[in-house]
Amino acid sequence: MNPIDIGPLTVGTPAALAALLVPPLILLLRGRRSSAPAIRFPSAAVLVPPHAARPAGFGRFSRWLSALAFTLLVCALARPQFGETLMHTESSGVEIVLALDVSESMLAEDFTVGGQRANRLEASKQVTRDFIAGRTTDRIGLVAFAGAPYLVSPLTLDHDWLASNLDRVKIGLVEDGTAIGSAIASAANRLRNRAAKSRVVVLLTDGDNNAGNIDPKTAAEAAKALGIRIYAIGAGTRGTAPYPVGKHPFTGDTMYRRMEVRFNEAGLKEVADLTGGAYFRATDTDSLRGIFAEIDRLEKTRVEITHRRRFHDKYQWPAGAGFVCLAGALALGWTRERSIP
Repeated sequence: MNPIDIGPLTVGTPAALAALLVPPLILLLRGRRSSAPAIRFPSAAVLVPPHAARPAGFGRFSRWLSALAFTLLVCALARPQFGETLMHTESSGVEIVLALDVSESMLAEDFTVGGQRANRLEASKQVTRDFIAGRTTDRIGLVAFAGAPYLVSPLTLDHDWLASNLDRVKIGLVEDGTAIGSAIASAANRLRNRAAKSRVVVLLTDGDNNAGNIDPKTAAEAAKALGIRIYAIGAGTRGTAPYPVGKHPFTGDTMYRRMEVRFNEAGLKEVADLTGGAYFRATDTDSLRGIFAEIDRLEKTRVEITHRRRFHDKYQWPAGAGFVCLAGALALGWTRERSIP
């Protein structure tokens, strides 16, 4: 019979537990067979001298001790076991480098975070953080770029550490500009010698390539040669967006002016299509979140998890305790509870 699993504790021979029903059945049958005496005699207890009375309660105690011994020995026969689960995880492997635009145009506040107006970088970081949290078995790296790319995090499975590095990303750490081609090349270089079955660059930008010395199409062709797919996301509402230009000299409130939203959608689509990826347009936080969900669906990781249980018999403990209780009951029967005719 297969063991009964009750969490970390299992029972190897569950049929033995049926013996626990024997004492209640015996008591039930004895109760049915007993009958009231036909002739009642006066109690002989009055003839027993006071000093000859046995200590009260010991007879009952030995019976309970015997019952406990029986229960423990039956539990020992049932073979209690403690099991440990050995889990082996095998992933097909998707490795992802996120290339995040941190140029000054990402300060435009046409997105929201928590119901409050937020700039594109804050919204992108929030959605990216959620995306990272959902890819628990994938190695993910992060490259930020403006006028030049820089490495925020190499490919890692330590997503908590990756998220903390993402929190430190801000605008102004490198010269301004939008070096899309250099960012693609930098991200692809991080994936170049990886053995993963699927290697992906997720590029998020709100502008056109105007910096760096690598053309985006050239970088995309190199990525394609390496078997790397690019998913390009153009971030920004259509029309104009509020852009902060400073503080009001009297109130201290942030002042804004409307800026036209322009970037090379055709170029981003060409880069994505060239590598077998896809281009998306995010006009607000909800659409950006939906895009990352779509990428998550397209690049699913196949994970095989093997569980194996190993059991350790622990019948010795109830058996030992049962024999101790049995010995105690016998000792009481031969000493304090022994009756002499």
